Amino acid sequence: MSALRVAIVAGEASGDALGAALIGALRAHTEVEVRGVAGPAMRAAGCEALADAHELAVMGLIEPLKHLPRLWRLRSLLLRQLMHWQPSVFIGVDAPAFNLNLAAQFKRRGVATVQYVSPQIWAWRQGRARTIARRCDLVLCLLPFEPAFYAHYAVRAQFVGHPLADQVPLAIDRAAARRELGLALDRPLLALLPGSRVGEVQRLAGPFIESARQLRLRHPGLQVIAPMANTAVQTEFRHALATARDAGGAGDGGGAGEGRVREGRAGQDGVVVLDGQARRALMAADVALVASGTATLEALLCRCPLVVAYRVSPATALLVRTLRLVRLPQFALPNLLAGKALVPEFFQEAAIPANLCPALEDALTDRARRELLQQEFARIHAALRAGGAARAAQEVLTLLRP
Repeated sequence: MSALRVAIVAGEASGDALGAALIGALRAHTEVEVRGVAGPAMRAAGCEALADAHELAVMGLIEPLKHLPRLWRLRSLLLRQLMHWQPSVFIGVDAPAFNLNLAAQFKRRGVATVQYVSPQIWAWRQGRARTIARRCDLVLCLLPFEPAFYAHYAVRAQFVGHPLADQVPLAIDRAAARRELGLALDRPLLALLPGSRVGEVQRLAGPFIESARQLRLRHPGLQVIAPMANTAVQTEFRHALATARDAGGAGDGGGAGEGRVREGRAGQDGVVVLDGQARRALMAADVALVASGTATLEALLCRCPLVVAYRVSPATALLVRTLRLVRLPQFALPNLLAGKALVPEFFQEAAIPANLCPALEDALTDRARRELLQQEFARIHAALRAGGAARAAQEVLTLLRP
């Protein structure tokens, strides 16, 4: 029997991780050949990369416009090369703006199409569900409430579980995480996660740093760590720290070397910047200030009380509000999964220290609230464990079965 040919396109680090796990799960069932857009994890899993996943790392409504010529050229190149290869299935991993257009071209040519990770159509631009119905034979959903929404549009959609729920243990050892990072066990700890994209950090680093400074004034023993997703965002965050220091605010505690915070490295009032290690930081922290996105789910899974904030460009914010593109009362993943306002969230002009700092202090000091959060977080964590990549692979193979 000839190998199953899988064309796959993933965007950014999270999509690369999902794609790699799916490739491994498919290999457990059948012989596969894989080509497409990949990052290091998918390459290691055996994907022949025709382009790198970071090329799809664009966001917003206005910001991607300047990248359109490059993305159009990339799409044409991929379509030409992959169709010549004659794949059995096209799988778009996240990056819906790019992948759904590519899926339409593949489906027109008789190739089965799968979107792995649903766009947030339940939150905004709900009309996209009709487009997805025309372009995708299957949608693999990470969140349990998504298939029911798709049912209204006759879209074949399956909840396969969120991979993070399987990766993060159900029992969190906060003390062990602190020891691994070289942090004091007897002092409160705040984690700052201002995003994985440069644009996010540019907009959020300032208010995050100032909120941490104000919280330290109220709690002098507070430790502050900031795990950075990559070199580019770390450079941007350090610049924001230096600006705050020059203005008399928070100081930069320097890097963490091999990932451990050596005694005195940050100073009593400093922010310790970590290379990666977001999950360990969230396991160690008493509270986190997090940019809206996957990191908010990771905080939930790590049982870390959190405050969520997000800012987009002024032009994007204006479009969202003018066209009423967002239809939900909450935008943070923990609140969407709980079906209620579980954690504080602040958008655009509301994402300021005057709001963030009091919310952080409440999350840090309200013991009854913390206990309630722990129970809710544990319940959601269990619900999100549904097989992940193994389940996704089974659904893809079922779709392709004659």
